[in-house]
Amino acid sequence: QVQLVESGGGLVQAGGSLRLSCAASGRTFSSSAMGWFRQAPEKEREFVASIGWSGDITIYADSVKGRFTISRDNAKNTVYLQMNSLKPEDTAVYYCAASWLAGPQGEASEYKYWGQGTQVTVSS
Repeated sequence: QVQLVESGGGLVQAGGSLRLSCAASGRTFSSSAMGWFRQAPEKEREFVASIGWSGDITIYADSVKGRFTISRDNAKNTVYLQMNSLKPEDTAVYYCAASWLAGPQGEASEYKYWGQGTQVTVSS
């Protein structure tokens, strides 16, 4: 069993930055790919970024490529999402997820465990 707790969300002006953190419990963290997804009001949950178990391989949604960076610290059982140059359309609840696979995954169906989410609001 893996429990995930996100933090770091908040209100920021357009062009600003935030760093989200996801603390994981459970022995499988270091062998699992981790991902970030987001869901805006009245929209479906969408993929944001994913990182493989070792941290060497990352994938991003086109909408965030070049602005967001995913990273992980296996010693701390934590995954991060650094978000720069934020736009109002980035406003959403951001969810951390743990996959049962080792390589980065872009599909929500490849993730077994999910956090409760943290709200990110970008004002124009």
